[in-house]
Amino acid sequence: MQRGNPCCHILRRTRFGPAVILWEARSDRPTVRQILISRPGQPAEISLKAQFPDSVPSSCGLIDDLAGRIAAFLEGADVRFALEHVQLDLCPPFQHKVLLAEYAIPRGQVSTYRRMAAHLGVPGGARAVGNALATNPFPIVIPCHRAIRSDGTLGGYQGGLAMKRVLLEQEGVVIDERGRVRSPKLYY
Repeated sequence: MQRGNPCCHILRRTRFGPAVILWEARSDRPTVRQILISRPGQPAEISLKAQFPDSVPSSCGLIDDLAGRIAAFLEGADVRFALEHVQLDLCPPFQHKVLLAEYAIPRGQVSTYRRMAAHLGVPGGARAVGNALATNPFPIVIPCHRAIRSDGTLGGYQGGLAMKRVLLEQEGVVIDERGRVRSPKLYY
């Protein structure tokens, strides 16, 4: 993710800790540069101060609406997000492709890193897909929690495995006591 011009931010408290939307006016409309979610032991506002120290608190109607929709999604609401206001052009080309593939996975379904790599024409590229998702600049809007390992275990997640599990279960994905997705509806 490119960093340079100072941008604006809005912080929203959620059940998983603070979430921050970093945004800027681009061509006279607000666009999202990055979304920060809290990680285990690191609230999003700490990441904000470290990564974007010149960011100023500000919002507008579109960003307020997005912040509310993210909070509702984290509470379990079936919220669909559009990509028209996120700056995917700031991502490297491979990550851009991975994020679009992840975005296509419907609510209540999962895919594996390996299946996504094969879908993208990169057999053996499961680790590269996982790395691209690990640095997803738009978590929640691009639901990277819907990618799992081929053995059915959850894999990683920016917000931690407990958050990933809750998000999947809220979507109806069944996870057994060993932490494996049971009878997954695999996409791709």
